[in-house]
Amino acid sequence: MEGGDIYKASNSLRGSLRAGSSSVWRNSAVDVFSRSSRDEDDEEALKWAALEKLPTVARLKKGILTGSQGGADEIDVSNLGWQERRTILERLVPVAEEDNERFLLKLKDRINRVGIDLPTIEVRFQNLNIEGEAFVGTNALPSVLNFITGIFENFLIDMGILSSRKKKLTILKDVSGIIKPGRMALLLGPPSSGKTTLLLALSGKLDPALKFSGTVTYNGHSMNEFVPQRTAAYISQHDLHLGEMTVRETLAFSARCQGVGARYDMLAELSRREKEANIKPDPDVDVFMKAAATEGQEANVITDYILKILGLDVCADTMVGNEMLRGISGGQRKRVTTGEMLVGPARALFMDEISTGLDSSTTFQIVNSLKQTVHILNGTAVISLLQPAPETYDLFDDIILLSDGVIVYQGPREHVVSFFESMGFRCPERKGVADFLQEVTSRKDQMQYWVHRDQPYRFITVNEFSEAFQSFHVGMKIGDELRTPSEKAKSHPAALTTRKYGVGKWELLKACIAREFLLMKRNSFVYIFKCMQLTTMAIITMTLFLRTEMHKDSVRGGVIYMGVLFFGMTTIMFNGMAELSMTISKLPVFYKQRDLLFFPPWTYALPAWILKIPITFLEVSIWVFLTYYVIGFDPNVERLFRQYLILVLINQMASGLFRSIAAVGRNMIVANTFGSFALLVLFALGGFVLSREDIKGWWIWGYWISPLMYGQNALMANEFLGNQWRRVMLLK
Repeated sequence: MEGGDIYKASNSLRGSLRAGSSSVWRNSAVDVFSRSSRDEDDEEALKWAALEKLPTVARLKKGILTGSQGGADEIDVSNLGWQERRTILERLVPVAEEDNERFLLKLKDRINRVGIDLPTIEVRFQNLNIEGEAFVGTNALPSVLNFITGIFENFLIDMGILSSRKKKLTILKDVSGIIKPGRMALLLGPPSSGKTTLLLALSGKLDPALKFSGTVTYNGHSMNEFVPQRTAAYISQHDLHLGEMTVRETLAFSARCQGVGARYDMLAELSRREKEANIKPDPDVDVFMKAAATEGQEANVITDYILKILGLDVCADTMVGNEMLRGISGGQRKRVTTGEMLVGPARALFMDEISTGLDSSTTFQIVNSLKQTVHILNGTAVISLLQPAPETYDLFDDIILLSDGVIVYQGPREHVVSFFESMGFRCPERKGVADFLQEVTSRKDQMQYWVHRDQPYRFITVNEFSEAFQSFHVGMKIGDELRTPSEKAKSHPAALTTRKYGVGKWELLKACIAREFLLMKRNSFVYIFKCMQLTTMAIITMTLFLRTEMHKDSVRGGVIYMGVLFFGMTTIMFNGMAELSMTISKLPVFYKQRDLLFFPPWTYALPAWILKIPITFLEVSIWVFLTYYVIGFDPNVERLFRQYLILVLINQMASGLFRSIAAVGRNMIVANTFGSFALLVLFALGGFVLSREDIKGWWIWGYWISPLMYGQNALMANEFLGNQWRRVMLLK
């Protein structure tokens, strides 16, 4: 069941709204026949009546926007301007801290009036065991020797000849629990307790190199029945962004790639039911929901909403920045990381250390906004925080306490203190509960919370806490729920995503092309400098090899011309070396977005090649048209353009080669080291430094695979088969 069909449901108050419609969106006992009590002026009423007569598809593209001075205009929601989006948000959410909850209640009220149920996600994990392997001692160093040795060692280990020298690390040990929709869960634990691994496992993004056992289900469905990367949003603690893009552009690209999910289908069913029940929605809410459900927009109203909620509207048009480019602050960068996933349609959020670099007030504001969204729209959220302030801690409904890979407590926040009191540990009045929970399992800090002074203190291990929790009434309740399997039939069909990507491949390609073009404009200095560098080298070459000094009547003259052609080819080739550093700087962001299924890799790689082709033509034009006749190559326009085409192909080959070296090396040190080695091999076996006859038989394969050989031979053949060289040979 997909598309708009999953949003068609029967309405018991009016009988069947549509023959054959499904009952996915279950009706509630709400009177959906009441008209809006809002007073309408005649102009707005007429325009709304005309809008209601349109077919559903056309109606979802139109909205009524009232002006501040009165009057109403019909607008195209798929093409909202910046001023229109700002006007809508200023009306709906004037002050984020005060008005966001009221706005979300308006959305929920509109959905409830026609009896539509929002999709919800319940995440269960049972008997999770996760182990990893790590090198110890000198084996951990990423040296060439260790790399080569490791290949042979792994082969011998697989054959059973050697035993592995890797050390096994247990990250999570038999953890189980339930994450319920409509409730905020706080994940606490000291460093190295396994919080990040648990979040990765729950969101389906666990490293495949880790040994995993146990089950994770969403609404009773296992991970292989849907696409977890699209159903859940994992927000990393690492802030990886392209520094040349602004905050707004970063979030807009993310929203464009993630798409709108089930928003459009839900809105289509919502609009149809409202028309059937003769309900007129709030015009501003209607425009917002229609704009948010429109795919393929370069600027979406959701982006502006998230910017406002996260307090990023003040720096929306500021560069994110990097080590070389001044940009936003570290705290703002952390909020950009959060907003990058919030603009998507995922209904389950797994957020890892989102408060790093933020002050307590900003953290409270963000968590409070998330709490409003989760409570009102029935979302699912697990948030890991390091030492949250007491007021932030009180915003959460559930607590998950993890220590040494074991869940010590999971359940309502109200009972966590009483559980530890039953174990003989009390939180002091002036102590924050979150700090108490992270210290009470520590061998160094546990003793200070012991309350039975008349009894000798003994260190209580995390395994003892975990066993005691199973007998605690909260743990017993969770155990009973886990023993009762989830019913797949009750899962809303729109809750779990089965599409691998948020939008079509063509839309993703257009988004990546637009971003690559933007980055090229922001890095225009690099391309201008490359052209100036090439112009300077061309002028130097012209003065060194003036045609008046070049002789074609001797072997020495031919050798000089061969050297000129080789030097030109080398210059054109190494002019593309800037691709090495530019590619490496963008790789971390590419890997992150690829793993989050923003786009397939080819949609990222293709624009980087296609958009550089015009620059290649320009660079080669500078070299060829400045040097060709001055040096004295064959004065034939056909051969001029042949040389031009050959150098264009060489330039493209070089750009691809440097991008490949960057992708394989992944950092500048490795890429420069092994890239230089690879280039030296290509030059040595290219047929110019050593002729084909001088290359040993066991190296001749290198000659045939060297792209320089083909470029060099093509340039030589184009020049020395010309008329002027033919006349010289005839004279001899």
